Amino acid sequence: MSAPPVQLHVYDHHVMMENGKLQLTISKSGGHVTGIKAYGIDNLVEVRNKENNRGYWDVVWSETGSPGTTGTFELINGSNFNVIVENEEQVEISFTRPWDVSLQGKLAPLNLDKRYIMLRNSSGFYSYAIYEHLEEWPGFNLPQTRIVFKLRKDKFQYMVVADNRQRHMPLPDDRLPKRCKELATPEAVLLVKPVEPEFKGEVDDKYQYSCENKDLQVHGWICKDPAVGFWQITPSYEFRSGGPLKQQLSSHVGPITLAMFLSAHYAGEDIVLKLKQGEPWKKVFGPVFIYLNSLLDDNHDTLWLWQDAKEQMLVEVQSWPYDFPASEDFPKHNQRGSVSGRLQVCDRYVSDENISANCAYVGLAPQGEPGSWQIECKDYQFWTKTDANGYFSINDIRAGDYNVYAWVPGFIGDYRNDSVITISEGCDIDLGDLVFEPPRDGPTLWEIGVPDRSAAEFYVPDPDPKYINTLYINHPDKFRQYGLWERYAELYPEEDLVYTIGVSDYSKDWFFAHVTRKVDDNAYKPTTWQIKFNLDNVDQSGTYKLRLALATANVSELQVWVNDPKADPPLYTTGVIGHDNTISRHGIHGLYRLYSVDVGGARLVAGDNTIFLTQALSSSPLQGIMYDYIRLEGPPSSNSNTKIY
Repeated sequence: MSAPPVQLHVYDHHVMMENGKLQLTISKSGGHVTGIKAYGIDNLVEVRNKENNRGYWDVVWSETGSPGTTGTFELINGSNFNVIVENEEQVEISFTRPWDVSLQGKLAPLNLDKRYIMLRNSSGFYSYAIYEHLEEWPGFNLPQTRIVFKLRKDKFQYMVVADNRQRHMPLPDDRLPKRCKELATPEAVLLVKPVEPEFKGEVDDKYQYSCENKDLQVHGWICKDPAVGFWQITPSYEFRSGGPLKQQLSSHVGPITLAMFLSAHYAGEDIVLKLKQGEPWKKVFGPVFIYLNSLLDDNHDTLWLWQDAKEQMLVEVQSWPYDFPASEDFPKHNQRGSVSGRLQVCDRYVSDENISANCAYVGLAPQGEPGSWQIECKDYQFWTKTDANGYFSINDIRAGDYNVYAWVPGFIGDYRNDSVITISEGCDIDLGDLVFEPPRDGPTLWEIGVPDRSAAEFYVPDPDPKYINTLYINHPDKFRQYGLWERYAELYPEEDLVYTIGVSDYSKDWFFAHVTRKVDDNAYKPTTWQIKFNLDNVDQSGTYKLRLALATANVSELQVWVNDPKADPPLYTTGVIGHDNTISRHGIHGLYRLYSVDVGGARLVAGDNTIFLTQALSSSPLQGIMYDYIRLEGPPSSNSNTKIY
C-alpha cells in the first residue's frame, strides 16, 4: 500500500501540512511552528507558550559600529505567505519578511525568506531560509541567528546530545528564582529546590551541552510515554560559521532544541558577521531536518529512538545536498564541484622525508589569511579529514573562489595554499601534493602538551562537590563541570604552578587553564607560572625560539620573561587578547592562537633556567588562557644531541 500523499491546508490564520505520519501547523501571519502532531501526541511543542514562542527563527542584530556580541532580538515574522511547491510528493511553503528604508532602526536590514518542506512518507519536515542584504542598504552586525523549538515539558524530559552525553533533565521550573541560585554567569544556576528532589544540588547550564560543528549532526529529546523522539538533524555544516571546531549550543533545559547557524560563542566579536553599506550579501541557512520517531514495538527500549535517529542522520548526510529544495539559491549536486589531493608535512627536524598528514583537517573556505576560517561567517566552508596517507576528497562544493586550508594534529600552525581555487559547476579538481611546512626554526629542546588545539590533555581537576553535573562524573569531558577555575587557587594556595622539564607530567602537573587568583570576595590578582629546565650548554650568539600555542584566551595578556621575572618590560607580551569566554562556558578550546618568541642565547645559561609566564589581567575570575602546546627550539645550527634536563 502506497504512502498517503502530502497535503496542504490553508486556513484564515494557519497553514497545515500533513503526510499521514505527522501534521505540521504554522501560523499564517508569522510563519512560526505552532503545532506538531505525531505518534499519538496532539502537539509536541509547548502548548502553554504563545503561538510565536514554540518553533521559530530569530536573529540578533545591531547597528554598524556597535561593539560586542549582543544586540536587538528579532523574531522573524514572515508577513507574506506563498506556496512554492504543491504536489502529492512534496509541499514547500515560504514566509517572507521584506525590508525597506522605512524599517531602518526597527528591523535588521535583510530580506528574509524562511521555508518549510514536507515530503511524502517522511517522518519529519525540513526548514531553511535565504537571507539577503542589498548593496544600497545600511550596514549592520549580525551576531546570531538560529531555529528554536520549545517542546512540551510534561512530555520531553530525556535529552540526548551524544552517545555519552544524555540524561534525564531538570524542568524549566527548576530555573525559576525560588528554586535555584544564580552562579557566576546567568546561564549557570545551582538547583536548590527543584521539583524533582533528585536534582537538588546540581548545576544546570546550557553551555555544558555545547558541541563542535563537526559533531553537531543530531541531537534532541525523548518522550517516554508514549515513546516518541524529537530530533534536529543537520547533515552539513557548510552554512555554519567558524568551521569544524566552532562550538555551538545544542539542546538544553526547556526542553529546547536549537539549530545554531551564526553565534559568537567561544570566539567573541571576531566572528560577528559585519556587513557594510554597499556590501551585497546572500546566504542560505539549512535545510535542517526535524525528525520524529516512535518505537516499532514494545520489545525496544526507548533509547532505540536515539539509535534510529543516528541512522536517519546518516541517511540525510548521504542525501546531501538535497535535490528537493525549490530555491535557486540552493545548488544541487550537479551544480557543485569537488577537489581532491594529498597533504604532506615537511619538518626536517622530525623526518628527512615528507610525512603523510594523517587525520588532518583540510577545507575550502573564503580567501583569507592562514587560520582565518575559524572566524569566517559570511560565506560557506567545506571540510574533510585525510586518511592515514594524507589523501583527501571534498565533494559538493558551491561554486566560488576559495583558499585551501588545513591543520595537522601533532604539528603547530596553519596551512593555506597560495593560489585561489575556483570551483565551477561540475568541476573535479586534483590539487596533487600539498606540502605544509609548520613553523620551525630549530630542534625541539623540550615540549609541554600535544599540539591538537585543545587543552584536554592537561590536568583537569574534579569539581567542587557543591557544583556537580552528575552527567560529567567520571566522564572524559570532565572539563564541562562548573567552577573548575576556582580549583586553581585551592590546589596552589600560596605559590603558583611550577613545572620542571623532565620531572613534571603535564597530565598531572599542568593545570588546564591559566586563570587569575582570588584574594578576597571581589578581588583577583595575576598569576605567574614557571617552567624550569636545564641546558648543558648554550649558544650565546644564537636565537632560541619559544612557541606558545594557545587553545583559547579571554580578556588576557600573556607576558613572557626568561630568567629575570623583574625585567621591565617583559621579553614578550601578546597584548590584550581574546573574548572567547571558554572558561565560563565549560569548553576546552576557543580560537587557536600561535605566538613565537625570540629568546637570545645571552638570556640563557648553561645549567638551570626558568621561563616565567604571567597572565597579567585580573579583574574577573573568568579571565585566562588555555595552552594547547609549548615548545622551546634551539638555534638552527644547534646540535640535535643537546641534552635537556
